[in-house]
Amino acid sequence: MSKDKMHLLYPSDPFSKNMVDENYADEYAAACEYGISCALFSFEDFEAGIFRTRPALTTDAKIVYRGWMMQPETYQKLETAVQSSGALLMTNAAQYRQCHYLPEWYAICAQWTPETIFAMRNDDFTALVWDKEWKAYFVKDFVKSLTTKRGSVANVPSEIDEIVCLIEQYRGSIEGGICIRQFEDLLPETEERYFVFQGKAYARDGIVPAMVQDIADAIESPFFSVDVVTAKSGELRLIELGDGQVSDIKKWKPREFVRIFVSE
Repeated sequence: MSKDKMHLLYPSDPFSKNMVDENYADEYAAACEYGISCALFSFEDFEAGIFRTRPALTTDAKIVYRGWMMQPETYQKLETAVQSSGALLMTNAAQYRQCHYLPEWYAICAQWTPETIFAMRNDDFTALVWDKEWKAYFVKDFVKSLTTKRGSVANVPSEIDEIVCLIEQYRGSIEGGICIRQFEDLLPETEERYFVFQGKAYARDGIVPAMVQDIADAIESPFFSVDVVTAKSGELRLIELGDGQVSDIKKWKPREFVRIFVSE
């Protein structure tokens, strides 16, 4: 897609609607250097039911949002707001949900990722895992894990509810439901984030593992992230998918990241 047909849409600074939010300043500057059209909108106004971009979106432009994570229902409202302006979000609400919620992509990617049980908040977690011969359990909601010192690993089933309670405490709520994943021996220092844009996978170093491109071919979303880590066995394992619009660039440099939007 030509960069002239695409706009990147960023949240503005909460106190200055004509400036990009400082968290995206370097990325925004890199996009402008590449000549990609960028627009800003007030996330606070959007949450209040007002959607206005600066500058106005070009009619029929394809929009890639780059901003704060939002629940699928809120993203649906953003999609509607963008459509009302005459433009179109490249990622529709169904595609956003598929990459944002683990249960939505799990069946497609089960061969590459740890076995997972899905539950609701009030389920009996111990009963759900009683027949699993797992040495430990990794616990998260549909989107995120517990990032405190306690961590998300339950060594025995009785610790699962403890972790769920802590996720509620620190995040305010459980998003979607609960994922109980088989704990695998992984090498966390090898974790790498790849991005897929319009079916093509991109790596920081230019080297895309075959598994990542296989995932890119399997997921029908125009823009998403793929987090991969090496197991102690040497096997590559998929640990997370994410909608690319709300994924942090992690170890990527802003110019490296923005380059994926520029047609070759």
